[in-house]
Parts: sequence; C-alpha cells; structure tokens
Amino acid sequence: MKLVLVRHGQSEWNLANLFTGWTDVDLSENGVNEAKSAGRLIKAEGIDFDIAYTSVLKRAIKTCQYILEESDQLWIPMEKSWRLNERHYGALQGLNKAETIQKYGDEQVHIWRRSYNVSPPEMEVEQAKAFLSDRRYKMLDEKLIPITENLELTLKRVMPFYEDHIAPNLRQGKNVLVAAHGNSLRALCKYLENISDEVIPKLEIATGQPIIYELSDKLEVINKKILTEDV
Repeated sequence: MKLVLVRHGQSEWNLANLFTGWTDVDLSENGVNEAKSAGRLIKAEGIDFDIAYTSVLKRAIKTCQYILEESDQLWIPMEKSWRLNERHYGALQGLNKAETIQKYGDEQVHIWRRSYNVSPPEMEVEQAKAFLSDRRYKMLDEKLIPITENLELTLKRVMPFYEDHIAPNLRQGKNVLVAAHGNSLRALCKYLENISDEVIPKLEIATGQPIIYELSDKLEVINKKILTEDV
C-alpha cells in the first residue's frame, strides 16, 4: 500500500513571508499551479487513491482538491481534521519573518521555527478567543486548542488521527493521500522514518512535491520517493 504526503502549494502568506500557522489563508497563484502539478505527477505515477485526508484550512483543502482533480480522482472520499492543521505559531502568527529576525535575532527565530521542543511565545488572550469562537473548533474542548506549539506538540496531536483514521485504511491495503502542512507532515515523516529529535529540525518539505511511502503489512517504510516536475 502507498501513503502519499503533499504539503499544500505556496500560500499568500508564504509569498508575503509571514508566519501563518492556524491562520486560514488562501493559495497564491503559484500555489495553485504547484497543487495542480502535484496532481499531474501522481497521475503519471499511476497511483489510485482510496481516501484522502486534509486539514480544516483552505490552503490544504484546495491543494487536496486540485490534486484529486488533476489525477481524475475527485470522486474519492475526502475527510478533514483540525489535527492535520499546521503547527500553531503562537504570537508569531501574522508577523513578517524578516522583521521578526531583525527584532529578536536570527538565532532566536531559528530556534522558534526549527527546534523540536521549543515553542514560540504564546498567542495573546484576545487572539486565542477568536480561535475558540471559530465554528471549526467550537465543538472541541478548549484545552485541545493550542496557543502556541513546537514540533513535539504537533506530533502529539497528529498521531491520534494517524492511528485512528489513516493507519486502519493502510492496514486494509488502501492507498491514502494526505494533503496538509509543512509541520504536520514533518511530524508524520518523523514517525514513519523514525527520525531522531536531533535530525528532524533539518528536514525540509517543499510545497507541492508528493512524497510517496511504500509500506509493508506492518506499516514499515519499504521505499520512499519524492516526485518533482522536470524543469
């Protein structure tokens, strides 16, 4: 069976060099093209999906839709979960990355962005209330909604969804697509490849490039392949 992970195409805030996190921003024009390209690559690879999963943020949802449309699989079931959301960047969300580096220094910002277990500053109370009132999250226990996260915390919220939804389908021999975000996918990659805490900060996941895992019956990685479009 195959598990295919795809980071959403470039978003408008990626283009503007802003910290995004749980902020619900759209794809840029280039991001739409990246998502469509991912779908064409998957079609050329001949991968037939049985089910697709994505987050509740539109940049990932639209990426998933474009991939399925371009690979002629728009009809398959698609499920959305907040557990596949991007890592929550706390008080950094909405800030310009270059300006943040100027204010706090490159080393500190690098730690906030890439450290496995160090979180950025927490979101202000008023900002947090806006997330608590969002219809996407109103059904959740308030304690589940983060006000900042590191990769370790992101992994802890992603894994229950993997174990309860993704893994059971894989065990049935189904091919699964997950269109999500840089850090929620890094968390899955860390688990699947048993990447150490020290090495995982160096893992980069490009927008719109499908990562294909071939898995054994025990869901161990047999082969990994990254699809890229010839330039």
